[in-house]
Amino acid sequence: MVLSNQLVPGMTVSVGDKLYRVESSVKVTTPKGAPFVKARLRELDSEKVVEKSFKLGQTVKDVALAEKKLEFLYLEGKNYLFLDIGNLEQVLVPPQIIGVKANYLKEGVDIKAAFYGDTIFSIELPQFLELMISKIENASIVVNGTKMAVLETGAKIEVPSFIEVGDIIKVDTRSDEYVQRM
Repeated sequence: MVLSNQLVPGMTVSVGDKLYRVESSVKVTTPKGAPFVKARLRELDSEKVVEKSFKLGQTVKDVALAEKKLEFLYLEGKNYLFLDIGNLEQVLVPPQIIGVKANYLKEGVDIKAAFYGDTIFSIELPQFLELMISKIENASIVVNGTKMAVLETGAKIEVPSFIEVGDIIKVDTRSDEYVQRM
């Protein structure tokens, strides 16, 4: 348990029956009335941001999420199958947890996953991945020296005009940008 005035960004807390990541918190004082803490919380299940107010000094249950390293194996039905590198067990992850990060998943990619008990709440891709160009879209259309390319995972990104099909490139998975040709 922590006090409401000890909430800091990045902390994971349990409010009601839901888990939240603290995005921001600020102490609010008013000329009339008691001071309180206003916090912006991101729900771990849905990624929805909510604002909650807590009395100053109110206890809030903090939660420790376990971080595990997983290796992507393949898509099984609509779920994604990973191998827990720590204990060599298979982990099925629903598509709503993966979201748009699926654009960069290929066999053998290692990710970090946040667990609470046996439930997975989020995944984090490596910042940089080396992926092959599988297709160049509208090769005749070059805008500002770049063209659209489709990666082996299906993701579409802008690449410099000298990049060709079959080239291996380094991609920043957080900004969806080309970094360099390998």
